[in-house]
Amino acid sequence: MARKKLKFGFHDFINAQPLLIPLKEQEQQLGITLVTGSPARLAEELRMGELDLAMIPSIEYLKDSGSYRLVPGIAVASRGPVGTVLFASRKPLQEVRSIALDVRSRTSAVLLQVLFGDTFPSSVSLKSVDPDPQTMLENHDAALIIGDPAFGLRTAYPNLQIIDLSDQWFEQTGKTFVHAVVAARDGIELEKGFVERVEKAKQEGRSRLEMIARNESEQSEISYDTCLDYLSNKIIYDLTQEEIAGLQHFRDVCFEKGILNRKDDIRFVEG
Repeated sequence: MARKKLKFGFHDFINAQPLLIPLKEQEQQLGITLVTGSPARLAEELRMGELDLAMIPSIEYLKDSGSYRLVPGIAVASRGPVGTVLFASRKPLQEVRSIALDVRSRTSAVLLQVLFGDTFPSSVSLKSVDPDPQTMLENHDAALIIGDPAFGLRTAYPNLQIIDLSDQWFEQTGKTFVHAVVAARDGIELEKGFVERVEKAKQEGRSRLEMIARNESEQSEISYDTCLDYLSNKIIYDLTQEEIAGLQHFRDVCFEKGILNRKDDIRFVEG
């Protein structure tokens, strides 16, 4: 009897393309069925058991890490400015009373709280909305803008105060920030060699960054040079000890601030 294919959730933001494209091409060999969606949606589907493993926001993993194991060696991370996790304000930070949050983002919203929770008064209104920078900024004092809409933000709104949250995290901690990880539910068995094949797919994707940047540029208003620089220099796709240390530090800070109610050890799948 053929082994049942694993349902593998993956978000389709530009930063995931070097991982997603080769995985799509190798679905049969890997024994997976790829399902795409927003990071928040994938996290919910994984939690509900509708997916076997998925790339999910790091905060969603940390909230329930006792029920998950990570696929080693693969992540979406950054060390310093990333350009796609931006806090934009029309007012001085001390005067901000309402903030629009991109509904697709959970880790970035928590990162904003970690970095600036002591700056904003408790009365600040936080509202998750659709990712439209113009509407977000028209209706709120500030906005957390992630993904593709963040690329042209500085040009479109030269008078805004814009803070790159990844850069701010690095300045404060000196550590890599892990935006997303690939987590598998406990009890999910991976075939022998699965992790190695996923690692090879990652390397294949990284060897094709110029092609991916060109395709992304043609399908958006983002220039080829911007896409290539972002994929080549801003995003880290590895999960080495350096990234794990950053993830652990984020976990510890969230626990200290009461965002997490427990700290679990990071566990990895075998396969």
